[in-house]
This record gives sequence, C-alpha cells and structure tokens, in this order.
Amino acid sequence: MHIEPGIVEGGKMALGYATAAGSLTLTAKMALDTVKKDGIISLVGRSVISTALVFSFFEVLPHHPIGVSEVHMIMGSTLFLLFGLAPTAIGLVLGLLIQSMFFAPLDLPQYGINVTTLLVPLFAMSMLAKRIIPQNVAYKDIKYRQALALSTAYQGGIVSWVAFWALYGQGFGAENLASVATFGAAYMTVILLEPLVDLAVLAGAKALHRFKDSGLFEKRLHTAA
Repeated sequence: MHIEPGIVEGGKMALGYATAAGSLTLTAKMALDTVKKDGIISLVGRSVISTALVFSFFEVLPHHPIGVSEVHMIMGSTLFLLFGLAPTAIGLVLGLLIQSMFFAPLDLPQYGINVTTLLVPLFAMSMLAKRIIPQNVAYKDIKYRQALALSTAYQGGIVSWVAFWALYGQGFGAENLASVATFGAAYMTVILLEPLVDLAVLAGAKALHRFKDSGLFEKRLHTAA
C-alpha cells in the first residue's frame, strides 16, 4: 500500500498532508475515548503490541512492489478484532513511521498519503463491524462471512485509496491505469487470505480467555457488548 515515490509530487502532496491531519485528529479523539473507557495503561499496552506487529508485517512478511504500490499483508481486520480501533490506528501510524524512518526513508515524503491509505479504510471497517456483528456476539465467535466482509472492506479501501492517489498524481493515461489495475488484482490474494488468518487467530484467542481482563486485548474479543 506504500504509494511509490514520484507518483504524487509537488503541490499535490498538500492533499496528503491534509487528509493525514484529519485522520490523525480522529485517531487522537478515539484514543482519548479509549482512555476514558479502558484506562491509559490498557491503551498504551495494546498500542505497543499493535505497533510491533504492524512493523513486523511490513518488514518480515512477504511484500512485493506491484504496479503503483506494494502488496503487504497488513492484517488490519485482525488487529482491530484483537486490540480495538484506537490501538490498531495508533499501531498503524507508529509502525509505518518506524518502518519509513529506519528502513524506507524514500517513503517519508509520502507518509501523509500512506497513513491516510491505512487509516481511513480502518475507520470505515469499524463502522461496518458495528452493523454486521450482533451486539451479543464476541469477536472470537464471528463467522467466516463476517471476517470476509471486514477484510474486504479494509483491503478494498486500501486499493481504492491507492488508485485515487495514483490517478490524482499521474492522471488517466493507459500506462497508469494498467499499473493501478495490476496492483488491484494482486491485492485480491490478500482479501482472500486474510479472513482465514482472522479466524485462525480468533480460534487461538479462545485459549487466551484467562487474559480477558488483562487490558491487553479489546474487551469485545472475549465478551459480547
């Protein structure tokens, strides 16, 4: 999902800074809400774990440049189900920043663009989760179709934002359109695989029931709302 350097340049970069500012402001608000609900220690603990996982997903798991961007296993829906919305958002923000600063400095100018691409689909997915997962169902008990819907919403949102940035930066030329299409097609493999990862992780989470009150996981993971 890293937009390649040179895709968006010059004055057009300002839009990325503006959208990132809005996304980060919303993340800060959600973090404050989480502190009020669960306490600051829980938020910090979950955010640290989420950040470490995001960084490892970017650097350790296979990732390949395809078309206008790179295909990553970001596991956004997995992180959301395990740690909740605010810690996942913080993990994406910090994990991407650490990766960009120390391993991919060429991506730093595009940080605003890339953080927007990660966060806005996450916010949309969280709203979808409220609609498709009944209040009396803990996240550990969701079905494949629900996991698939969440993954599709998140990864589809990433593909849509990458396409937007590519078209915004380079226009609607045949070569650019082909590059966008190639990237989108490659991301279909992630959309198909991630729900299976979600269910496998959630099955493992059932064995961690004794940690439900530790503050290290989203309360909804083990307990219905």
